[in-house]
Amino acid sequence: MSLTYSSYLELEQLLACQRPQSEGPEHDEMLFIVIHQVYELWFKQLLHETDHLIALFGEDRLHDAAFTFKRILTILKVLVAQIDILETMTPLGFLSFRSRLEAASGFQSPQFRELEFLLGARNPKMLVWHAATPAHARLEQRLAEPSLWDAFVALIARHGYPVPSALLHRDRTAPNPDTPELHPVLIEVYRTRPELASLCERLVDLDEGVQEWRYRHVKMVERTIGTKQGTGGSSGADYLRRTLFHPLFPDLWAIRSEL
Repeated sequence: MSLTYSSYLELEQLLACQRPQSEGPEHDEMLFIVIHQVYELWFKQLLHETDHLIALFGEDRLHDAAFTFKRILTILKVLVAQIDILETMTPLGFLSFRSRLEAASGFQSPQFRELEFLLGARNPKMLVWHAATPAHARLEQRLAEPSLWDAFVALIARHGYPVPSALLHRDRTAPNPDTPELHPVLIEVYRTRPELASLCERLVDLDEGVQEWRYRHVKMVERTIGTKQGTGGSSGADYLRRTLFHPLFPDLWAIRSEL
C-alpha cells in the first residue's frame, strides 16, 4: 500500500490516544487530554530543536543558530497561547473529572523536566519523581551533559573571550550559576561582536518566554483550582509560584545594570 497522509502521520494510532476516564465522559475532559498531549508533542520538538542549537554552537554555525532560535521562540509563543484555550474550561468543568486523574499530574512530565535540565534549571532531587520509569536514565544523562548555557559560554571561549575556567568545568548537575567574573566578558562581547551579542539577546528572549509560560501556567491553575493541593502530590499553585522569577541565564540579566 502506498504512503498516505494518514499512514505517514499514523493518525489511527494518534487519534486513539484520547481516552477519557470519567463517566459519560465529562465534556471538558477531552479538551484537557488533547491540550496536554499537544504540549508533550511541542516539548518533544523543543528538545529536538535545543539539541540542534547546542550542536550548532559547537560547530560555530552562528547564522544557522539564529534561525533555530527563531523556531524555538515561536514554539514558546504557541505554548503560552494554548493556555488561553485551557482557560475556557471553568472550575466546575475541571472538577467534573479531576478525581479521575488520581495521582497523575503535569508535575510528572518527564519531557518538561528534561527540557528544564537541558536549559540549565537543574535539580537532581527532581529525579525521585521519575524513579523506576523509562525517563530516569534519560534525565540522569541530561544532568551529566552541558546545558544550553554551558554550550554558549564554551562558544565564546573558543572565540577568544576569557571565560573563567571554573565556569567551563563546573558541576553539571547544578543550575546555571550567576558568575560575576563573567560579566565583564559578556559586556565585551556586546561591545565587540554583534553576531554573538545577538545570540545573547535570543537567550534572554528564551529565558523571558519560559518565565512567561510559567507565569501564565500559575495563573491558569489558580483560576481553575485556587489554592487546593495539586494532583500527583504537588502543592499546586503554591509550588508553581515558587518556580517564578528564577532566570535560566542570570548573568545575561545581571549585566543590564552594568552596561
